[in-house]
Order: sequence, then C-alpha cells, then structure tokens
Amino acid sequence: MFNQPELSGFNIIEGDYSSSIIILSIIIAVFASYTALVMNQRVRQNSFFNKHLWSVLAAFSMGVGIWSMHFIGMSAMMLPVHMHYDRVLTIVSIIPAIVAAFIAFHVANKPQPTKRSHFLGGLSMGAGISLMHYIGMDSMHMEGVSYYYHLPLFTLSIVVAIIVSFVALYVFSVLQNQMKNWLQRLIVAVIMGIAISSMHYIGMAAVVFYVPKDFTFVTHMQMEDMHFLLTLIINGLGITLLLFLLMELFDRFVSNRINYYDSMTKLPNYREFERRFSTSTYSAIALIDMDKMDKRGSLHGYMAVDELMKKVAARLLEHKPSSMEIYRMEGRKFAFVSHKWVDKDKLAASMQKMVENLSAPFLLKDRNVTISTVCAIAMQEENNKRNSLYANALAILQDPNIQYTNQLVFYDENVHRYMFEQGILEDVDKAFAEDQFFIVYQPKMNMLDGHMVGVEALLRWQHPAQGLISPGVFIPILEKNHRIQDVTRWVIKEVCKQLQQWQLDSKVNCPVSINIPGECLTSHSLVNYLKEMTETYQIDPKWIELEITETSFVASIQQALRGVAALRKEGFSIALDDFGTGVSSLSYLKQMPISTLKIDKSFLDDVPHSRKDASIIQSIISLGRSLDLNIVVEGAETKEQIHFLADFCDNPIIQGYYYSKPLPALELSEWYNRFTKPETV
Repeated sequence: MFNQPELSGFNIIEGDYSSSIIILSIIIAVFASYTALVMNQRVRQNSFFNKHLWSVLAAFSMGVGIWSMHFIGMSAMMLPVHMHYDRVLTIVSIIPAIVAAFIAFHVANKPQPTKRSHFLGGLSMGAGISLMHYIGMDSMHMEGVSYYYHLPLFTLSIVVAIIVSFVALYVFSVLQNQMKNWLQRLIVAVIMGIAISSMHYIGMAAVVFYVPKDFTFVTHMQMEDMHFLLTLIINGLGITLLLFLLMELFDRFVSNRINYYDSMTKLPNYREFERRFSTSTYSAIALIDMDKMDKRGSLHGYMAVDELMKKVAARLLEHKPSSMEIYRMEGRKFAFVSHKWVDKDKLAASMQKMVENLSAPFLLKDRNVTISTVCAIAMQEENNKRNSLYANALAILQDPNIQYTNQLVFYDENVHRYMFEQGILEDVDKAFAEDQFFIVYQPKMNMLDGHMVGVEALLRWQHPAQGLISPGVFIPILEKNHRIQDVTRWVIKEVCKQLQQWQLDSKVNCPVSINIPGECLTSHSLVNYLKEMTETYQIDPKWIELEITETSFVASIQQALRGVAALRKEGFSIALDDFGTGVSSLSYLKQMPISTLKIDKSFLDDVPHSRKDASIIQSIISLGRSLDLNIVVEGAETKEQIHFLADFCDNPIIQGYYYSKPLPALELSEWYNRFTKPETV
C-alpha cells in the first residue's frame, strides 16, 4: 500500500484534472457546510422537533455533502483507462462521513466544550473523513491499473483532515452564535468547503497509478458507473434538502399552532386575537360567556368539561356567520369579530340564533347537559377608540346585574364603562390579598452570541370571574383612577425579591426591566421606594432597568427629565419603551438621559414585507446608534424578521415569541439553563 514496487516494466500514469468539476466539488462542499450550519442552529432554538433530530439531520447533510464532494472530485481526474466502482463500498463509504459529522455536532453543542473535547472530536471526525475518502478510493477499480500511496502525502491528508475537523468544531461551538445572517454563514461555509476539498485533493495527490508498459490506453476515460454515481449524489443531496425544507415548514406550522391556537378547540386563541386586533380594524365584537362551569366541573369531572368545550366550539363553528371570525378566549369565553361594518339589527339576529343554538342540550357521557350563556356586544362608534371594543365587551360582563339567561346585551357607555371600571378598582385590593396578580418574564436575546442579556417583567391578573385580564384592559383604568402606583410598587418589590432568589441560587444572571408609568416617573417617592427595596433585598441597582414611555416625557418634559436624572444618579438604567409611537420624541430624545431604545412591535409586524416599516426600523436603529444607545426590538416572531434584523443591525437585542413567550420565574430558570449555558474554548 505504501511501499513503492519495482517499477521496471511499468509506466507511471498521471491524470488530467477538469477545472470545472473541481469547482463543482468545492461548491457542493460549501453548500453542504452552509446547510449544516443552518440546521445546527436549530438545535439551540425552540422547535417542535427534538434537538437531537436536528443534529442527526445536520450530520446527514454534512456527511452526504462531504461524500458527494469526494466522488465528484474523484471524477475530476481524467485517466485514459476503463473505470468502474464497487457499488457496495461506494454506499458503505458514506457511513464514516455521517458518523464523523455527528461527532462534530455532538461536541459543538455541548454546554461547556473544552479543548480536550475539541481535540478528541477533531481527531474522531478527521479519522472518519479520511476513512470515507480511502474507502471511496478502494471502491474505484481500473482494469490493468495498480496504485500505491505516497506515505508523506497520505499522512499529510489525514493531518489536514484532523486540523480541518478541529477548526470546524471551533466554528460550530464558538462562532455559530455569531453567524446570524446568511452572509456570515456563507463566508464560514466557503472556508469550510475549501478546507474539506483541500484534504480530498491532497489525498488524491498521494495516489500513484502505474500500468504495464504494454498496457493499451483508451482515447478517453470510460467510467461505466457514472450514471449510478450521479444518481446517488443527486438523490442524497435532494433528499437532504427536501427533509430540511419539510421539517422547517412543519416546524413553523406547529410553532404557529402552539402559540396562536387553542389546543383543545383548535380555534385561534387570545394571543392570535390580540395580534390581529393590533393591526386590523374591527367594527363589532360579540363575546359569548358561559355560566356555572365550575359547578359542571364538579359534577362531571374536568375531562368532561374539556369535552363539553370542544362540543360548544364545534357548534359555534357550525353556525358562525360567514362574515365573522371566531376566537377561543380565556376561560369560558368565545369571541366573534367582524372586520366589515355590520348592521346592528342583523348582528343581533345572528347572535340571538347563536345563543339559542347553544341552549340546546349537549350529549356528554350519556347525559344531556345544558349551558347558560350571555352575549356581550360592542360596536364601533365614531367616538370610540378601535382598541376599546374588547374592553367594552368585558365591561358588560362585569355588570353585577348581568343574567346568564341566553340574552344579548349591547354596550352602553353610560352604564357599563363606569360599572366595569368600578369593578376593576374594587377588585384591586382583593387581587393583592389573594395573589391574583403575578409576574411573567420575557427574555431579551443578544443575536450576536445567542445569550439572554435581560428579561422584562410583565404584570398579569388572573381574575376569579373574568379569567386572565389583559394588561391593556386594566392598566389604563388603574392609571386613570390613580391606582397604578400601588401596583407598580408591588411589581418592584416582587422583582427585587425574585432577583435576590435568582442570585442566591445562581440560576439567572441578567438585568430585569420594570415598566414605570408616567404618573410614577414624576413622583418623588419612586426613587426612595426603589432604594428601599434594593437595600432590603441587597440588589445592586445595575440589575434593574426601568422602562418608560414617550408619553411620560411628552406630558411633562421637565418633571420627567428630573425624575430620570435622579434614577440614573442612583445607578438604575433607563429604557425608552415603545419608541416611535409618541408625537414629540425626536425633539426631546437628545435630552433624555436614557441608555436603551426599544422599538415598538407595531413597526416589526409587517417586516420584511412592508418596505415602509423596514425603512422606519432602519432609520430608528441608525438614530439610536448615532446616540450610542442600546437597541431592543420588541415583537419578533418569525425567522424572516430575525434575518432582516441581523442584516440591518450590528448587534440587536431581540425580545419576542421567536425566542420565548413570557414565562413564570421557575420556567424561565429552566429555559435559561437550557439555552444560555456558558461556553469555554
């Protein structure tokens, strides 16, 4: 194999290389590397598919790509002889390439890879690639042609394979979090593709072919199994790409269903309602609420209640007016929404039929079960804000005189708004006493390194009668009636308490953002209370970021500036929330002693499809950078939005459902440990 035979009576033959086929082999190596980089990134992202499945698919893609490059590279060498391949060895040779690639991804995705693990992984992968190469060489048979290996070049090819593998592991484990846009990934893929191809052609140069002196050469190289080889390569690459596309599409579909659809009834959920409601105009909403579900649960069991909800949803869908959308809301509510203007009498007639249909018995475990409902209807009026429709419908249900007798009730500003607001205000103290308020935390992710750099504390209210009340409903009422300071103080205390617990447990180590209403910002007591809580729970102020809105400044610029300056003096950082939604932000922005600019979700909703919104975001990012501010983009939910932000922002901080929904503290700790482990090299 390595010993040079006696060559008297033999001629050494050298082949010619086709430059076009060499370039093709390198392109395939680059394509395989790029695809593998993309697939491997999915291991660290939220996905319906298990991360190990993505690792296997990435390894399969990389292995098939290396193998394809090898055989195409072999066909680049032209020898004037008959050639064919041992089909069994040809197919078997792909196994070491796939195994070697899997080892690379396994090492790269370890939470704390070390130099030793990199070395062992590189050694294993280099050996696997070399084994694939030389098994492939052994599968090549040429009539009357013998060969041996030039030992120095043979050794060099293996050393190069190991070095290339080591570099690949470094790229995957250390630099993969910095490869967020396609150009960065392409550059790395080109480097890897050229490196892998170099190993192959060094290995080819190590082979010395010789033939008897009386050997009869053919005019052109004749490869009998070219069709077989091309079929394997095309099918291998095609299957890899097809699997990736199918998994990617299915993953997006499942992610959308999980986040925006109710798992029980399969109807769009409250999140989907809020998402569409924030960008679309509705003319009417009808909220159907059911009574006595708790009693029914105790009588029939909660599994039976779930089955009843499915049957209710099916009946509502069956009789839904074609012009309306239906949503499963929190608790026992269903919402019907109309985009177009609808006649009040026609709407009343349609919803009356709906509640009458629901009054018919449901067959549940061989028993007839009846339900009682009420339908609250709010319609768009000239003097009403678009986003007040849902709050108006909820105000009807808050009426203590409401009767669940399958009746229809239209919103009356003079009656229901006051009663709803009074009900909310009266329930605030009870909410404190009964722990109805709770906090969830949404991660903020640094796209450059993939680590969590902060969280935003978001207030939630689980009302015993209304279910989960949206902050967009109850916070404006608390602000209007000057009760927001009590709630803000509660949030500050709970966040400080949670920060202390995280730091004691060494679980989460990043700043927490707290929303500060304008009324609190201009209050002299805010600074004192923050100092009191941070001292009580031994929290450094640098771990707390205070988010304020533009309207806080616009309402009283001088008082707000003094309030922010006092907070900065104590060591708290300040973020300007919902930037772009105010009316005088640019004229005051340079005066605001802030450290962070948060771009409002509404600008990102239609990106990258809306050129206007994309241009606005680019302008805001440029403005923030020129003022040396951190940029946080809210509401990122799709891969297209992430790619856009990666292309147009140097180091964006992303907050949105693409990475995670808002999580309770315990779930956030588990999420943090799973996705943001530190890496060492």
